[in-house]
Amino acid sequence: MAEFLEFLQNFQGGRPMKTFMASPDTIDRKWYVVDAEGKTLGRLASEIAKVLRGKHKPIFTPHMDTGDYVVVVNAEKITVSGKKLDQKIYYKHSGYVGGMKETTLKDMLKKHPERVVEYAVKGMLPKGPLGRQMYRKLFVYVGPDHKHAAQKPEALTF
Repeated sequence: MAEFLEFLQNFQGGRPMKTFMASPDTIDRKWYVVDAEGKTLGRLASEIAKVLRGKHKPIFTPHMDTGDYVVVVNAEKITVSGKKLDQKIYYKHSGYVGGMKETTLKDMLKKHPERVVEYAVKGMLPKGPLGRQMYRKLFVYVGPDHKHAAQKPEALTF
């Protein structure tokens, strides 16, 4: 045991190691743009969720929002595997008796294609105030144009 403690003392120039904890002033946020054309919905959503959480950074801290901003374009050109277009159903409830509404993925892609990506990513983020804060850094657009050119987003590929 004494040998192990001596090893720890000598490991970093005679100083004990310290765990890095991110704080708001140490977080550097970047802007990324993702083209969803031809990408599979779930695979794209999981990669976007990683970037929003900040898990791609070495300074990732679970209790801090260390993630970056993500802009998704061409949301209507996303693909899904199997029979999900007809079989995947989105549910919502008005709060009243008999207020359950159902929408298939095919109908959702026709009416609101950006919501499909938003719902998929939101489901992969933490639940609670921190997850809501991370979700606010996601911007999804139909078509190739977006209004975040001033932030000079970098292209993100996976």
